[in-house]
Amino acid sequence: MTAIKNSDKLFAVLIDPEKISLKNVSGFMDKVNRSIATHIFVGGSTVDENQTDIIIKEIKKATSLPVVLFPGDITQISNKADALLFLSLISGRNAEYLISKHVKAVAKLRNTNLEVIPTGYILIENGKQTSVERVTETKPLSRSNLNQIIDTARAGELLGMKLIYLEAGSGALEPITPEIISAVKKEINIPLIVGGGIRSINQLEKAYISGADLVVIGTAFEEDDSFFDQLKN
Repeated sequence: MTAIKNSDKLFAVLIDPEKISLKNVSGFMDKVNRSIATHIFVGGSTVDENQTDIIIKEIKKATSLPVVLFPGDITQISNKADALLFLSLISGRNAEYLISKHVKAVAKLRNTNLEVIPTGYILIENGKQTSVERVTETKPLSRSNLNQIIDTARAGELLGMKLIYLEAGSGALEPITPEIISAVKKEINIPLIVGGGIRSINQLEKAYISGADLVVIGTAFEEDDSFFDQLKN
C-alpha cells in the first residue's frame, strides 16, 4: 500500500495459477525480473484449492518482487503471499461479492500475516463477456455511462476503500479508455489501479498519462511473453 502511494508508475504482472505450469514459472519469472514490473499479482476467476499456494511458493523462489493476491474466491487466500487485495465488486449487486465472501474469508485471514488492502473493484464492459462477469453473475458498467463509473468509484472511496481498481476483464477486447481513467482519477483521492485489455506499450503509456497509479497486464503475456522484450528495465 505504501509503495502505491509513494511511486509514480507501478506495474504488475498478473499470473493466473490455472494458466501457467509449474515447470514454466522459473523461466517466466526471469523475464519478469528483467522487466519494469514492480509487483506480481496472483489470482483468477476459477482456481483449484491449494493451486495458488503451490504457484506462489515457486514464484517466491525466483523473485524478490512483492506478491499480491488478486483472488477470485477465498480458496485462493495464501499466507505465502505478501498482501491481499480485499476486493469488493462494487460495480455489481451480487451480495456474495459485495460482503458475503469477505465475511467467510475472515477465518482464514486470522491465521495469516498478509497486508489486507480494501479495494473497490469496478468491472467495465469491453465488448465481450468476461470470466468475472460469468462467475459473479453480475453485469459490468457501461463504458458510455461515465457518470455512473465516476460515482461508483467515489462511493467506494467514501465507504473506506483504500484502492479503486478499474477492470475491463481478462482477455478484454478493449482496455479502459483514457477518458474513463482520467475522469475517475480526478474524482478520487486514493490510488487507482487499471487492468484488462492492455496489449501494447502505447496503451500502457496512455493509462499512466491518464492517471493510473498501477497498471496490471496478464493476458498479453499469456498469449505472447515476447511482450516482455518491450518492457525491459
